[in-house]
Amino acid sequence: MEEYILLVDDETGILDMLEIVLKKEGFRNIKKAQSGKEAEKMIREFNPRLIVLDVMLPDVNGLEFCMELRKNSDVPVLFLTAKTSDYDKLTGFAMGGDDYITKPFNPMEVAARIKVQLKHQHMYSKTEHLNLLQFEDFTINKDSCEINRNGTVLDFTALEYSLLLYFAEHPNRIFTTAQLYENVWGQMNLGEEKTVVMHISRIRKKIEPEAEKPKYIHNIRGLGYKFIPHKKEAR
Repeated sequence: MEEYILLVDDETGILDMLEIVLKKEGFRNIKKAQSGKEAEKMIREFNPRLIVLDVMLPDVNGLEFCMELRKNSDVPVLFLTAKTSDYDKLTGFAMGGDDYITKPFNPMEVAARIKVQLKHQHMYSKTEHLNLLQFEDFTINKDSCEINRNGTVLDFTALEYSLLLYFAEHPNRIFTTAQLYENVWGQMNLGEEKTVVMHISRIRKKIEPEAEKPKYIHNIRGLGYKFIPHKKEAR
């Protein structure tokens, strides 16, 4: 089964430029759409492995498009936008985006970020041997790459899973946002602090009994973040 990357932007020049660069980087199955309606059709037909999505489309807001997509799919979404404020970036992550690149951009940077997303998606779907990390409020199943809480499998993106797993496998250590980005995203100087912070915020809402009073992922002021394991007691 072929795996496609879907590029969605109303500017033909941007689509063509990204297609050329991605093909030079070894990606062969690329589809292009210039509207939300066209993108919806291609998503149904080709089930893309990753979507590069412009925020301002002629018929729909890309943020709202992503929010609707998240109801049925966890496919990685990388936003492209001319909006550069922290508020706009945080909104993009809150709507379900996995990464955020502002225009104008270097197409090689887009290719690099796509590779990071696909790497983590591969890690997320890969199964090796049964390995459970059990905590008081949730369990990480490394065999199925699932987070389970109170008998329910939580909805995690590949990067959210990778970040939580990294914390869980390195308990009681303080990491700066730069270190987390380098170790989890696998790239240096391509992301911003807000990317890591927003992913941590989304994870807290899913695993913490009280997201406003974190039990597991603590912010150590001026230093970074630390995961404190509260192990589930054996019975």
